[in-house]
Amino acid sequence: MNLRELRKKIDGLDKKIISLLDQRTRIALEIGRVKAKTKKGVYAPDREKEVYKKAVSLNKGILPDKTIKAIYREIMSGALSLEKSMKVAYLGPAATFTHQASLKKFGSSVAHVPVKSITDVFLEVERGRCDYGVVPIENSVEGAVNHTLDMFVDSDLKICSEIKLEISHTLLAKCRMKDIKKIYSKAEVFGQCRIWLETKLPKVELQEVSSTSRAATLAGKHKNTAAIASILAADLYGLKTLARSIEDSSHNMTRFLIIGRDSAPRTGEDKTSIMISLKDKVGALHDMLQSFKRHGVNLTKIESRPSKKKAWEYYFFVDALGHFEDASLKKALKSLEKQSPYLKVLGSYPRIDI
Repeated sequence: MNLRELRKKIDGLDKKIISLLDQRTRIALEIGRVKAKTKKGVYAPDREKEVYKKAVSLNKGILPDKTIKAIYREIMSGALSLEKSMKVAYLGPAATFTHQASLKKFGSSVAHVPVKSITDVFLEVERGRCDYGVVPIENSVEGAVNHTLDMFVDSDLKICSEIKLEISHTLLAKCRMKDIKKIYSKAEVFGQCRIWLETKLPKVELQEVSSTSRAATLAGKHKNTAAIASILAADLYGLKTLARSIEDSSHNMTRFLIIGRDSAPRTGEDKTSIMISLKDKVGALHDMLQSFKRHGVNLTKIESRPSKKKAWEYYFFVDALGHFEDASLKKALKSLEKQSPYLKVLGSYPRIDI
């Protein structure tokens, strides 16, 4: 079969694919109209997980699973944008890792709105100017993002989903590497690239800035400067890629939370985030952990933060496997309410592995 004949076969298949996509989208819009009558949100994390899982299970061809998921992400994104003019706030500016996480979660068809701080992400959603927000919560190398944890103390927003993003840092500049005299980036990024910098550019000045996108902007304006940022920033800010994957750890990953007004329905593979304060007494933390153990609830994370209301008083942020509607977690939470001055369920949402 020659090239022309092969391309004709592709054209025929494309015609079928477009027709099927139209049919699928029309059904999705009908589902949206049914959901609107019950006042359910347009974005359904539980259904999203189900669609991805089903698509991957049906994939018996040569395309890798991650490609299938990326295709379906955009299909669902397109349908979401037709159901409602959905807006998602993220920690900006454009080309930050939070922006990448927002695109990976919601696709390119919805409106992604950059804001200046994590506080602003919460405010945009609380005030109804955005439907959802994307905030970083922890990095596998640097640990928890304390600002995000602190925001949950006073916010009524719920965690409705999560996403993990592999973090790869790139050295960007307009000049040659040997001409670099100053590098801009975030403090956390310098920490994640410490060994590479000490080995390759030990005498170069490191200048901390508010975001990797801000770093790319400055590197584009000033002579003999560079930025450590995402590869996405290269084209956006007109910079050359001098070195890729300069992070010290090959397992550098950041977890992001999707915040909205409601938790997600139960899927059977869920995670619940909880905030707890404890009485100031010997063994209080042990008793809290025993409550989870007694009811067979597995914990995947525990972080402490000062309450900022009273000296030496702390809140504990806990991630537990299961949904708050599960019988075992219900019993554990009921037990904790008796021993904790303050307990708040921050949300239940589908668990992801990658």
